[in-house]
Amino acid sequence: MKGSFTVTGKVAIGYLVIVFFSLAAIGYALTSLHDHTRRTERLVGSQFEIFTLLRDLSQNLLAQEKLEKQLLILHEEEFLELLAMRFAHFEELGATLDSALPAELHERVAAGLYDYAVAAAQLRDALAAQDWDGAAQLSGRLTSPSRSRLLDGLAEVRLRHQKTVNENLRQLSRESSAAYRLTLLISLAGILLSAPVALTVIGSIRRSVKALQKVTREIAAGSFDSQLDIRGRDEFGLLALDFASMGRKLRELEQLRLDANPLTSLPGNLAIDRELERRIEQDIPFAHLYIDLDNFKAYGDRYGYQAGSDVISRVADLIRQVVAGHGTGDDLVGHIGGDDYVVVTRPDRAEELAAELIRRFDRLVPELYSPEDREKGSFSGTDRYGVVRDFPLLTISIAILYADNFAQPSLLSISRESAGMKQHLKNLAGSNYLVDRRKLYS
Repeated sequence: MKGSFTVTGKVAIGYLVIVFFSLAAIGYALTSLHDHTRRTERLVGSQFEIFTLLRDLSQNLLAQEKLEKQLLILHEEEFLELLAMRFAHFEELGATLDSALPAELHERVAAGLYDYAVAAAQLRDALAAQDWDGAAQLSGRLTSPSRSRLLDGLAEVRLRHQKTVNENLRQLSRESSAAYRLTLLISLAGILLSAPVALTVIGSIRRSVKALQKVTREIAAGSFDSQLDIRGRDEFGLLALDFASMGRKLRELEQLRLDANPLTSLPGNLAIDRELERRIEQDIPFAHLYIDLDNFKAYGDRYGYQAGSDVISRVADLIRQVVAGHGTGDDLVGHIGGDDYVVVTRPDRAEELAAELIRRFDRLVPELYSPEDREKGSFSGTDRYGVVRDFPLLTISIAILYADNFAQPSLLSISRESAGMKQHLKNLAGSNYLVDRRKLYS
C-alpha cells in the first residue's frame, strides 16, 4: 500500500529514534560533564590557592611580629636582616594576593596591606638608624595596630572566601543534579524501546552523580575522608573518585603539615610512625637510629633559648646533610621534639651514618661555645637538682636498632628499646653510638 511503512522501515525508524535519543542524552551528559570538570579545575586551581596565600601572609605577619619584638629587646643586626627578608616576602605575597582576590574581597584587605606596608617601612628606617626608642614608639603606635587590623582583615576575608567556595561547590552540586534530571528526561523516550540497556545506563549515571554530589557536599562541609561505593567507571564515577581522592590527599597534607616540627621543618611523630609501620607491614629490613644531644639542657640554661633553638636547627641540617651523602633516597629523617631525632635507613648504612654524624658533630661543637668555655672544655652550671657542677661540652648519642632484632617488631618495642639504650649512652663520656645486636622477642 502506497505511503505505508514496511516492517523494515518501522524497525529502521525505531532504531533511528533510539539512536537519536541516545545520542542526545549522551551528548548533553558529556557536555555538562565537560563544563563541570572545567569549572571544578578552576575552583581547585584558583580559589583554593587564595586559602594558601591568606595562610602564608598571616604566618609572615606573625613571624614579623616575633622578630620585631626580639629586635627591640636584643638590638641584634641579624634580626634586622631577617625582618627585611620577611618584609620582602610579605610584599611578594601581598602582590600575589592582591591580583588573585576577587573584587568583593579585594577592598577588604587592600587598605590594610597598604597601611601596614607604610608603617613597616617607617619602622624599618628607624631600626636601620638604630633609633631604638623611636622604633619602639612606632611599633606600639603604628606597626602593631596596623598589623592587628590586617590580620583581622585576612581572617575575615578567609571566612568570606570560605563561604564563597562553599556556595560554588553547592552550585556545582545543584547543577549536577539538574544535568542528571535533564539527561533522565531525554532518555525516557529511548527507555520505552530499549528498557534493559537504558535502565542499566541510567542506573550507572544515577549512582555516579549521587556519589559526586555526596563528595562535593562533604568537601564543602570540610570533610576530606569520603568513602565511595562506585561499581561503574564512567566519567561521573571517575570524577567522584577523583574528588574523594583529592579530599583524602588534602587531609593527609594537612595532618603532615601540622605534624612537621616548626623549627626544623622535619617530619614529626606521625610521619615517623607511618614510615615504620609501612616497613614493618611490608617486611622491609631497616635500621632505626635514635639521636639525642647530651648536656643540652645545661647548654640552653647557659646560652639562652635562642642559642638552644639554633643548635637544634643546625643539628637537623647536619643530619640531613649526612643522610643525603651517606644514606639512600628512601631514608627518613624525623624530629621527635626537643633535641631528639630519628633516622630510618637501610641496615647496611646505619653504622656509617652514625660514625659520620658523630665526626661532623664533634667538629661543629666548639663553634657553639664562647672562647673561655671552649678552651676549658666545660663550664659551671646548676643541674636539675640545684647542685652546682661542671658540665662538659655537647656530645651526641646514637642508639641503633635493627628490625631483625625483633621477632615481631612494633612501634612500642622499638621506642622502648631505644629509650633504654639512650640512657646507657648518656652515662658514657663523649659522643658515641651503640648497636643493639641482641635478639629480642617482645
